[in-house]
Amino acid sequence: DSSLLLQSTHNVTVNARNSNGEVTGRLNVGPKMVEFHSQQFQINSKDGKPLFTVDENEVVIGTDKLRVTGPEGALFEHSVETPLVKAEAFKQLRLESPTRSLSMDAPRGINIKAQAGNIEALSQMDIKLHSSDGVLLLDAETVRLPKLPEGARGGSGMSQGLYEICVCPDGKLYLSVAGVGSTCQEYSRVCQ
Repeated sequence: DSSLLLQSTHNVTVNARNSNGEVTGRLNVGPKMVEFHSQQFQINSKDGKPLFTVDENEVVIGTDKLRVTGPEGALFEHSVETPLVKAEAFKQLRLESPTRSLSMDAPRGINIKAQAGNIEALSQMDIKLHSSDGVLLLDAETVRLPKLPEGARGGSGMSQGLYEICVCPDGKLYLSVAGVGSTCQEYSRVCQ
């Protein structure tokens, strides 16, 4: 019932050997680093539940929550696969790629929801919404395009390179070359 104390001025190495005398595991505790050489490393809780497991293929963290407390957050060189990314209560969650693109892929859709606030998409360049096999649905009480250019009154037939956004009865949008009056037609062939 007493502790075993191993001391050294350089390092302490503990080897595990198989029946042939070959080293199968090595723990090296040095003044600046602790090294472990083996096929697998595991840390268990008091009740034997694996908390942290490492082998040459993967790292498994078996706790209910992984908390990264560094000021820069978590940095990943390659892909991340997880069922949930969540910020602490009353803290903002940011997914950021300062010098490259940020990509989210899911075969059954991506849902971005703000229960009690706004969702903003800011870009220095273009923001593209593309659906290869479906519709783009803007379902809101009001849809605003505040910076849409307005033409000045000019001679007839002068569109000034401007277009009018027209709406079909089924909600489909289309562009029509702007004129002095509205050029939208309720029964345009575009709406058929």
